Amino acid sequence: MMSESWRYIRVISAKEIIEFIRDWRTLVAVIVIPLLIFPALFIALPMLMQSEAAELDALTLEVVWQGDVEDDLHLKYQDLKLNLTFEELSDDAENLSDPGSDLDRLRNQEYDAIFRLRNSSGTWEFSILHLSTSEYSAEAKARMLGALYDWEMEVINGTLTEAGLEPNETLNPVKWDGNPEYADAATKGEQAGLALSLFIPMVIAIWTATSAIQPSIDMTAGERERGTLEALLCLPCSRVQLLAGKWLAVATITSVGVGLQLAGLMFAITYLASSSIIGVPSISWSSVMLLGIAILIFAIMVVAFELAIAMKSHSVKEAGSLLGPAIIFIMFPAIFTQFINLDGIEAFWFSVPLVNILLAMRELLLDRVILEHIVVWLVSSLLYAGIAAWYAARQFKREDLVASLS
Repeated sequence: MMSESWRYIRVISAKEIIEFIRDWRTLVAVIVIPLLIFPALFIALPMLMQSEAAELDALTLEVVWQGDVEDDLHLKYQDLKLNLTFEELSDDAENLSDPGSDLDRLRNQEYDAIFRLRNSSGTWEFSILHLSTSEYSAEAKARMLGALYDWEMEVINGTLTEAGLEPNETLNPVKWDGNPEYADAATKGEQAGLALSLFIPMVIAIWTATSAIQPSIDMTAGERERGTLEALLCLPCSRVQLLAGKWLAVATITSVGVGLQLAGLMFAITYLASSSIIGVPSISWSSVMLLGIAILIFAIMVVAFELAIAMKSHSVKEAGSLLGPAIIFIMFPAIFTQFINLDGIEAFWFSVPLVNILLAMRELLLDRVILEHIVVWLVSSLLYAGIAAWYAARQFKREDLVASLS
């Protein structure tokens, strides 16, 4: 009896998967996009940013210098690819940060920045007028500030030396002995696990929810619109078996997408580790196993919930309208859990729907296997998954499934 039931579930699932993936655009969405998301995010994006930064560094920027000229500072600015134009400082410029008549020149981007300098009774006063919405202007400001701070330290060191004081001991009376990196008891793998725990659960949750929407709609409301659901209901199988077959199909498609996404993530992490940007997380096999269980339970719950919502809908349009906003209920806990402190966290957090699984993923990525927390999130998650499956089964047992949609 069990083998016969499983045969029906397997046949229904295979039929649904074949129908869903026969379109090449669907294969691209299920296979190619998940596989390329993280490599594009972690490899291509940093390369693009580095290219843009190098291009910005090579630019010669137009800067107006108004007021007093200090030779040492002038020499520093000459090494920064700044094309300096010198002007007198207006007599009514009491506040150097007030653009005054220079406002239009900045807004029209006639110059990238305006540097003002004034020596007032032995104290140097300055201001850098810039346009924060312009990358060129912000770059000019950053270059000048860096040189300005270097010049300031030289002025301070010279003043201290003239007073008979040793600059380093005077300015840095409290020092960290040795290399601060050696004082961190966390390994590189644990640090990498912390970094990944801040976004991997959120990405898995959102991707699982979003990738299950389309197949859920297509295999329920879509079949009602196409008129093929009646034929399925005439099969010599129960509606629970029909639900199980459709759930298995959606879960398989979703799992493939999530698995490929994780494969792309592992590839990106390996690349970043070779570049010494981030290390490979050190996670025990027990944490890996529990992490897989958590993802599986989450998929059972989400897929069952989305199948129920889609089956309750009378059309593809209605199902899309209902499941679209439902993603917010996944995104909000996913974002919320990133701000929860795991140190000394109360056990009740691991019983809150959705939050419990996401917190469990975060702990396991940190290789924290806490028995009390595992029992709470495992039991509560199985309960929520069972409720979701029960609700989906109720929708599949409704007698109006074959009613006219007109």
